[in-house]
Amino acid sequence: MHDELVDHLMRSTPLQRGEALRVIQDVLAYFDETTEDYVRRRHRELQAQGLVNAEIFERIGADLKYRAVAPPELTLRQLRRIVYG
Repeated sequence: MHDELVDHLMRSTPLQRGEALRVIQDVLAYFDETTEDYVRRRHRELQAQGLVNAEIFERIGADLKYRAVAPPELTLRQLRRIVYG
């Protein structure tokens, strides 16, 4: 699975084959998270850092553009609906 990427990581970093494979699997799992799960998780994390919703939703909206497969731009209302139902 992903042999070419594993080989590339082994050539470009000091990682061994097993370590490179674990890194790839971890990154893929991170980006496999649904938009809704990502929004909920990030909301909890940012809230725990003491940010208020206005800041949180602005940051989440900006961060979504950088996901591996960026979802359509979500409005503030849509973000709130994901978090609070």
